[in-house]
Amino acid sequence: MEIIRATHLGMCFGVRDAIALAQTHAALQPITVLGQLVHNEDVLADLKVRGVRVAKEPKSVETAVAMITAHGASDHFKDQARKQGLSLIDATCPLVKSAHRALQNLVARGYYPVIIGQRDHVEVKGLSGDLMEFQVVLTSDEVRAVPERPRYGVISQTTQPIARVRSLVEQLKEVHPQSEVEFVDTVCQPTKLRQQAAQALAEDCDVVIVVGGAQSNNTRELVRTCGLRGATVYHVQRPEDLSPAWFENATKVGLTAGTSTPDATIQSVAAQLDAWCHDKLITSNSPTTTAILAFS
Repeated sequence: MEIIRATHLGMCFGVRDAIALAQTHAALQPITVLGQLVHNEDVLADLKVRGVRVAKEPKSVETAVAMITAHGASDHFKDQARKQGLSLIDATCPLVKSAHRALQNLVARGYYPVIIGQRDHVEVKGLSGDLMEFQVVLTSDEVRAVPERPRYGVISQTTQPIARVRSLVEQLKEVHPQSEVEFVDTVCQPTKLRQQAAQALAEDCDVVIVVGGAQSNNTRELVRTCGLRGATVYHVQRPEDLSPAWFENATKVGLTAGTSTPDATIQSVAAQLDAWCHDKLITSNSPTTTAILAFS
């Protein structure tokens, strides 16, 4: 059994920077993160040990300092926090900030805003939070429900698969052929690279293990991508979630991970897979097994 790692996997720079920022400030003073800093339980547990608190709304914060997550927030949400007397630390990923600027530019130029993404995701709420009118779409039915407008400005949640995004943009053009559609690609490069690497992995492997938080959108999208390429896919958060039964007939096992998955977690999953691979090799070369094969 061969273990193959994706060429691109694991934490992106935006997540690393946000975690480092939280750790640095928590060492100096009590801070509260407004929401989940990243969608990974192990990372959040480590931050809790370091004294980082979590609150959903500014009114629930009991520290003087609060942090905006890597997913970003609307100006309206930030203003609410400041009105509570909070000092804000902004850990928004630079690529999410770029998506905000792209959307603001489209709206300023008179385009009706259409956001491709998950309606209830914190990043999408941050993107749409300052808009008077907008539409969030993720399915063909939702595209067909977009109201008639002469001009549409389209961006995407940064962790959406680019193939899905482009498909929905084309569908919008088909539904509203008389309207102008301007699309700005805001899917981040780390997401694209991990999606491409996962696709290649799934095409070459019998089984693919995707490591990441249960609530991580980009991790779930990696699972979906691998499944579409025909591999048997398992989503795990840590090594104890693995089962040796998954690999009984596997010759190639792929390993990838979402952008909020710590290096240590990936290493521990890889170590467990390597151990089982070694055990399988010893078993297959044992005299008993050889004899059975010889007479079968």
